Amino acid sequence: MEILSRIQSTIKNRSDKHNLILIAGPCQIESYEHCKMIASEVQKAIGDLPIDFIFKSSYDKANRTSLSGKRGPGIEEGLEILGNIRKELNIPVLTDIHLPEQASLAAKHVDVLQIPAFLCRQTDLLIAAGETGKILNIKKGQFLHPRDMQHVAEKITSTGNSSLLLCERGTCFGYRELVVDMRSIQTMNDIGYPVIFDATHSVMTMGGESGSSGGAREFIPSLASAAVAAGASGVFIECHEQPDRAPSDGASMLELGELSALLRKLHSIYNVL
Repeated sequence: MEILSRIQSTIKNRSDKHNLILIAGPCQIESYEHCKMIASEVQKAIGDLPIDFIFKSSYDKANRTSLSGKRGPGIEEGLEILGNIRKELNIPVLTDIHLPEQASLAAKHVDVLQIPAFLCRQTDLLIAAGETGKILNIKKGQFLHPRDMQHVAEKITSTGNSSLLLCERGTCFGYRELVVDMRSIQTMNDIGYPVIFDATHSVMTMGGESGSSGGAREFIPSLASAAVAAGASGVFIECHEQPDRAPSDGASMLELGELSALLRKLHSIYNVL
């Protein structure tokens, strides 16, 4: 797949000019039809911009704040949906994994595996993900200094897999708030891998809405713009046609109709750099 080849080149040849990477999609899988609609609308929003799009959605939101929170369709149905999206739309797909035994199964259906922030130090999970040979997007833990992502990367590269993206998603500030220190983008770039900025989870208020996470989606454009200006190679933006009705993370997802204008702004910043 041409997009994956370009992303691999971005990882290996850091000094060359590459397309901006966009990881986008709904927080969790709602249905095949919904995923297909979102992916198609993201493609329309990209239009003729030189942006490399990876579709993202989760088959299981295993870290919901409340026991009653919706988690998604589960691994078997979810991976089948993602595999069909990949095949029908001819785009790479990404999903997150939570247990070592999920790595090889998910790798059969998706192109990129994601390590959730809370699990970024789980050695067995990192090793299992690395052994698949897939591109890995590793979220920096909210509790972790960006320089310590070096140790996370070393666990994975011990398997012979160096196809890594490091993902900034904000740092704990008090009990529920997150703050983004743009210095972390340069710090993780210096480790030697491209940095993706997660504009969705960086605006989240953790557990702040009576058993579910809140958020401030109005800050997504400004933070994403600042991150690209600071040297991020791509952005992670969860999006939905009606965020307030989404089963998870709605308060921190971008409304789908706002994506096109934001992408043009981000591409302009990236192109200048």
